[in-house]
Amino acid sequence: MLRKSITAFLLLITALSAAPLEAQIFKKKSDKSEKKEEDKDEKIKPYDKVITKDAVTDQGLFNIHVVKDEHFYEIPDSLFNKEMLMVSRISKTATGIGFGGGKINTQVLRWEKKPKKVLLRVVSHNIYAADSLPIHEAVVNSNFEPVLFAFDIKAIKKDSANPATVIQVNEFLEKDVPAIGMPDGYRENYKVSRLDEPRSYIETIKSYPLNVEARHVKTYLAKEPPSNGSLGSISIEINNSMILLPEKPMRRRYFDERVGWFTSGQTDYGLDVQESKTVTFLDRWRLEVKEEDLEKFKQGELVEPKKQIVYYVDRATPKKWVPFIKQGIEDWQKAFEEAGFKNAIIAKDPPSTEEDPEWSPEDVRYSVVRYLASPIPNANGPHVSDPRSGEILESDINWYHNVMTLLRNWYFVQTAAINDNARSVAFKDEIMGRLIRFVSAHEVGHTLGLPHNMGSSVAYPVDSLRSPSFTKKYGTAPSIMDYARFNYIAQPEDGDVALMPDIGIYDKYAIKWGYRPILDKTKEEENKILDQWILAHAGDPLYRFGHQQVGDIVDPSSQTEDLGDDAIKASAYGIENLKRIVPNLITWTKEEGKTYEDLDKLYGQVIAQFNRYMGHVSNNIGGVYEHHKTYDQDGAVYTPVSKEHQANCIAFLNKELFKTPTWLLDQNIFNKVQYSGYLNDVRTMQVRTLNTILSLGKIQRIIENETANGAEAYDLITLMSDLRSSIWSELRNGKTIDTYRRNLQKAYVDRLAYLMTAENQGKQPDFGGYQKSTIVNTSQSDIRSIARAELAYLQRMAKSAINRTGDSMSKYHLQDVERRIDLILNPE
Repeated sequence: MLRKSITAFLLLITALSAAPLEAQIFKKKSDKSEKKEEDKDEKIKPYDKVITKDAVTDQGLFNIHVVKDEHFYEIPDSLFNKEMLMVSRISKTATGIGFGGGKINTQVLRWEKKPKKVLLRVVSHNIYAADSLPIHEAVVNSNFEPVLFAFDIKAIKKDSANPATVIQVNEFLEKDVPAIGMPDGYRENYKVSRLDEPRSYIETIKSYPLNVEARHVKTYLAKEPPSNGSLGSISIEINNSMILLPEKPMRRRYFDERVGWFTSGQTDYGLDVQESKTVTFLDRWRLEVKEEDLEKFKQGELVEPKKQIVYYVDRATPKKWVPFIKQGIEDWQKAFEEAGFKNAIIAKDPPSTEEDPEWSPEDVRYSVVRYLASPIPNANGPHVSDPRSGEILESDINWYHNVMTLLRNWYFVQTAAINDNARSVAFKDEIMGRLIRFVSAHEVGHTLGLPHNMGSSVAYPVDSLRSPSFTKKYGTAPSIMDYARFNYIAQPEDGDVALMPDIGIYDKYAIKWGYRPILDKTKEEENKILDQWILAHAGDPLYRFGHQQVGDIVDPSSQTEDLGDDAIKASAYGIENLKRIVPNLITWTKEEGKTYEDLDKLYGQVIAQFNRYMGHVSNNIGGVYEHHKTYDQDGAVYTPVSKEHQANCIAFLNKELFKTPTWLLDQNIFNKVQYSGYLNDVRTMQVRTLNTILSLGKIQRIIENETANGAEAYDLITLMSDLRSSIWSELRNGKTIDTYRRNLQKAYVDRLAYLMTAENQGKQPDFGGYQKSTIVNTSQSDIRSIARAELAYLQRMAKSAINRTGDSMSKYHLQDVERRIDLILNPE
């Protein structure tokens, strides 16, 4: 009994003593949790503990602070939840990647403040429904904004007038955040494995009233870098522009494919239709009529816009070229007069550093023609637009120094036969200045919203381009946005013809269509008026837009670098001029004490120009004209090139190319610029065009045309017969087959062999309409049947011709051809 009592007492003591121990343990855990919470609270420090007196500050949209190596954004609370546009560009690249300046990513972002964090969210305007509609909630729910990056709040600026929140951006800009780093395509091409953080850093961050510009260098480990392979890495400099979007979006103007324009778009679920629909609207500057000028405008008077389009010419531009670049900018004033505005676009010099030390071309308030000391022979005119409305916010034209080399080459090879001013390797300043003005106007056209109009130059009859009166009035094309470079058609006896395009009829029409304010009208009423403006010129080639094409050229009336309405006649004139240039190349490129480098380059330009002519003609084979129309317009949108014209094109190519162009083969030039290679140059020219003619897409369109139009179509059997009769003409009479022709004949056999094994051709990306796809199932089409029949026919011809030729090399060649064909038809 006593033992039981003692045991019970001890258990009671143990139980009583245990309770405080658990409480103590719980208290310790609770204390640790509270300490963690205290530590967490301490992360948000007093403002002056983060932005110390050592901070270097740049004031602007955000105040940017740098304290030692730490970079901070001070974001005004008033800017949270406002939409901003992030444009990422590669500003400097490794050798082999290409030139910088091109956009690699564009995103709309929104800064969102949480109690302890600031979130950077990605806003999508790809889908939309008005917030007054029931479907708006569904659109919002299916368009949840992802978080691009989360920042700890470092400090709060407690300013009653302008409270702000401080975050540190080192990790965001120094680590591998894909949305602001190297594009996926580069990573795949160069087999990038990861970012090398020790070699990645922030270069600069600058703030302006409406934008923040961050430059950071990224170094990536890569197995196959484009240059400096021993390093096993690629370093690039990336520029991220963050631009505050306008509080009130500009009113949209909706796109019509009959007028060329750069556009933005979104899928609108709020339209009163039975399926979602993509709406597309123009990228354009916000040109508006001042309130006090509304009545003048309505009465047809020209008025100045509320805000002009102003381009500054970079301080780095050589002074002698500045007036010509400015002229190219202001040449567009006459186009904007069609839209009802005077002085709508002007060119200015930037202020000097003494006048305004804060002025910078990176400030989004300024559009600048930026002169770049680069060997790239090019210029380009990109722009930044508001994805909600299409409003162009800013544009910087990149003007690379060596664009003058490009101009020299074009002007020489296209006009030297008729133009004394082009007959040298260095032009007079006034001549180069006029060419610079032409390129300046073209690039400015892009920044106004106009894409290339490659269907413009076909509006002019070829022989009209030989007329001084016609060309002085109309230029070489109705649009300066075509690649209608210089007048290669005019002949020496034609006199003082114009040599280049100017702002033309189409350009004025397009600017009016895109920019003229249509006041006091609903969207539907405005669209009807715009449609009437188009229909007023329907069928007139001067007002036609032809889309630029890459890859397989389907519409031969919308090609680059061509002139006139007949590729055969235009190219024939062009060749006559090249025949005048070749014998004079040595004289016209001569400079005492210089090597033959310029002779080599300009002879190469002759070859390139000849190739262009062959391309202009060959793209008519299997060609289909495209003329966009709506239901209220008569006629077809797509029309095959006529049978007669296609046959004439093959006859032209047989005469000018497949029959060796011996006029190009000047041994006096070759012995000064190359120790070998001219045989291959001729072979390359011929094979390039032959392969174009016998491409899968062209052959398929020929088959479809024959199926649809029967005897009215240029059929595939006739095409093969026309090519064979020219390329293999020596076989009929046993003539000697020279080296050039032997090369061409082997290439013909090789192309047929390709057609025997070519894989199916599927639908390709259209790249915004620039690339057209012709789907081809080679194994189930007539392509292999034709190729097999042609090979068998050639094999019989070769066997028969072997004994008719007395030339040993011709005999060996035909024996080889016969054996090659046998191996194709009967592979071992």
